[in-house]
Amino acid sequence: MRERRILPQLPALARRIDAATPAGRDRTVDALRALAVLGVVLGHWLVTALVADTGTVHGASPLAAIPQLAPISWMFQTLAVFFLVGGYVAAQGYAAARARGTRYRDWAAARMLRLFRPVAALLLTWVCVCAAMLAAGVRVDTVTTLLKLVLSPLWFLLVFAALTAATPLVTRLHPLWPLAVVLHVDLIRFGLDGPETLGLLNIGAGWLVPYCLGALWARGGFHPRSAGLVLLPCGALAAAALVLFAGYPASMVGVPGAAVSNLNPPTLAAVCFGLAQCGAALLLLEPLRRVLRRPLLWAGVALLNLSVMTVFLWHQTAMMAVTALGLLAGRPLPGLHTAPEGPGWVLARIGWLPVFACALLVCWAAYRTYEQRSGGGSTGRVVQQGAPGRKPVDDHA
Repeated sequence: MRERRILPQLPALARRIDAATPAGRDRTVDALRALAVLGVVLGHWLVTALVADTGTVHGASPLAAIPQLAPISWMFQTLAVFFLVGGYVAAQGYAAARARGTRYRDWAAARMLRLFRPVAALLLTWVCVCAAMLAAGVRVDTVTTLLKLVLSPLWFLLVFAALTAATPLVTRLHPLWPLAVVLHVDLIRFGLDGPETLGLLNIGAGWLVPYCLGALWARGGFHPRSAGLVLLPCGALAAAALVLFAGYPASMVGVPGAAVSNLNPPTLAAVCFGLAQCGAALLLLEPLRRVLRRPLLWAGVALLNLSVMTVFLWHQTAMMAVTALGLLAGRPLPGLHTAPEGPGWVLARIGWLPVFACALLVCWAAYRTYEQRSGGGSTGRVVQQGAPGRKPVDDHA
């Protein structure tokens, strides 16, 4: 009976969110952010395996045993789009803050709070979880494996936070400059057998390319469709040439045991591929704009953006929770505890994705308030405070 009462309310809620959205808000920016985060979540769920073996759990990747699955990484390694949107939003938000007379330190502090309040909740929870596991006799190597999966996405947030803090400088920087840094670093590393530590420069420079591209977009430096028509084919051809003729890995994510990772640190191939993705995102703007006129679809995008950090931070925990509960079955379950060594594992893992999504929904219900309490940006104000006729500040934050 409760479900029957809730379902008819969804169209009404969607219409309310639609009516509360400022007329000048570019909904496509929120849609691109949502697609980028969902791509990362699905990608991690598909290429991350936890194998139960002789009382321990260790990590593995199907990309190591089945290299033909590399195209999965092409579809779901969408961080470049997230940085593109991040640069666009930060540049717009900072310009609006300056126009309102807001000091830089106040603007930056507000954005850092939105990023790191949910992180603090995650870390505090996992400190307690790790202590409980060790006290219960769980082996240290198993705890270490799980903790690495939880902490590994945080490197991205540190880079994103640093670029956000540097937004006043980034808005003056053309994306070709950090692209040139990535090119020269790779030439020295791979062409001249330079030190591997030099690759650390690409952690900042590699993600600065799409971030600067977003900032350039925000200040009207290019027409999105024209830029997309250039970036998509040129970036794709450059990435393909680097993989086919320069020895770069085909996978756009790290593969355990591989000599070179395209992602840690970002290589020229990964950056070129990211530019192709950014081009595709820019070409999607008009189709997305038409689709998002439908209140129900826009409401889904708005609600996801309200808790986008919660979804990103807790998706690995959701997968691990399902894996741990699956151990109660008394035997390894295909696609959940077994080694990812064949197509059967992939098919079984796809079947587990809805279960992971349900677990993530539980995590979202428990921890979303830590993100929404920090403001949630204008999307949050649309959803939380919006009503027909009320128009919150449109800062896309």
